[in-house]
Amino acid sequence: MPRNTNLRRASRGSWQSRVVTVIALGWAKLWRAKVEFDEEYGIYVCSGMRSGFGRAGTTIGGAYLTKNHTARKSIRHEAIHADQWGRYGSSFIVRYLVEEMRNPKSRNKFEVEAGLADGGYRATG
Repeated sequence: MPRNTNLRRASRGSWQSRVVTVIALGWAKLWRAKVEFDEEYGIYVCSGMRSGFGRAGTTIGGAYLTKNHTARKSIRHEAIHADQWGRYGSSFIVRYLVEEMRNPKSRNKFEVEAGLADGGYRATG
């Protein structure tokens, strides 16, 4: 079980984000991820996963799930997604997916807010 203070930081004080973070950490453990807490960005980095996430990595609550995309800029990008989870709680996933259907990839407002370059996106016109 994660340390309480780290879990509080990772979930940005949102009880809904906290619940999904715990679930995500359990999921990461099932996929045998190496789980570390990033002090600078206040997010759990779950690396070494062979599958169980989308694109190069996925943030669920305050947990970033990935195989090997652990550059500082990637973690900074994902930490902003953790902020979004904290802001919107469990409704974030629906908001994100609806936005992705309307404005995919680099036009998704949540990806723009997180920093396109940090997330490996190219801006499109």
